[in-house]
Amino acid sequence: MRQNLAMVRKRRFQGLLFISPWLIGFAIFTLYPFISSIYYSFTSYDVISKPVYIGLDNYRSFLSDPLIGKSLYNTFYYAIFSIPLGIIWALIVASVLNFKVGGIAVYRTLFYIPSIVPVVASSMIWLWLLNPQYGIINGILYFLFKIPGPGWLSDPAFSKPSLIFMGLWGVGNTALIFLASMQDVPQSLYESAELDGANALVKFRHITIPMISPVILFNVIMGLIGTFQYFTQAYLMTNGGPADSTLFYALYLYNNAFRYFKMGYASAMAWIMFLIILILTLITFKLSARWVYYAGQAK
Repeated sequence: MRQNLAMVRKRRFQGLLFISPWLIGFAIFTLYPFISSIYYSFTSYDVISKPVYIGLDNYRSFLSDPLIGKSLYNTFYYAIFSIPLGIIWALIVASVLNFKVGGIAVYRTLFYIPSIVPVVASSMIWLWLLNPQYGIINGILYFLFKIPGPGWLSDPAFSKPSLIFMGLWGVGNTALIFLASMQDVPQSLYESAELDGANALVKFRHITIPMISPVILFNVIMGLIGTFQYFTQAYLMTNGGPADSTLFYALYLYNNAFRYFKMGYASAMAWIMFLIILILTLITFKLSARWVYYAGQAK
C-alpha cells in the first residue's frame, strides 16, 4: 500500500515537473495580470507611477464617458450584422464545398486560404481595395455601372459596413467547421427524406440545419466574443475614424491604456466588457434550448 502511494506521488511530481514550464507561464502571463487588473480597476494608474486607490471612480467615469456610448454602439452594430451575415455566408460556402465534384479539394483550399492570411496583411490589402480614388472595388463599380464609388472608409455611413463586408472574406475557418459537421450528418436521413419527395432546400432546412445546430451555436458564441475583441482592423485601417464611427470598444480600451495611460480606467473597461460578454453568452445559451438539437437528447 505504501509503495503504491509512493509511486502515485512520484508520478504526480514527475507530471507537475513536465508541465511546470506551462504552469510558470500561465502564472506569470495570465493569472497575475488577471488578478492585477481587478486591483488596478479600483485605482488611478498611469504605468509610470504607483497606483492610487480611488474606489469606484473608474466605474463612475465609465457611466459618464460619452465615448463609451459610441464605442458600445459601434461594437453592437458590428455584432448584430457581422455575426448573422458571417454564419449565413459560411453555411453557403460550406454547402457548396460539400458537393462531390472533381477538384473539390482545390476549391476548399482556395476558400480557406483567406482565413489564414495575417490580419495585418489582409487589412493592408483591403485598405487598398477600398481606396476611393484608385481602389479596385470603386473601379469595378464605375466600369460596370458608371457610378462613382463612395469613400468606404472615409465616410461614416460606409465605414462600419465596409469592415463587415471585409470580414466576410475570411469566413473560411468557420466554413470548414460547418463542412466537417455537414459530413457527419447521417446519409440515411437524407435518403429517407428523398423517398418522401423532399428537395434539396427542404433537406437543408429540416435535416442539415437541425443536425449541425450545436456547431452553429458554437460559431455564434465565438463570433460574439470575437466582435467585442475587434481591434486590429479598426486600429490599422481607420484608427477609430471617421468621426468615431469605427471606435470599437476594444479600440477605445486600448487607447485609454496605451495612448492616454489610464491603465486603471482601462482595467475597469476590460472587466465591464467581460461582464457584457458573459451576460450575452448566458442569454444565447438560454435561448439556444429552443433551436439547438443534440442527437440522442429527448426534446
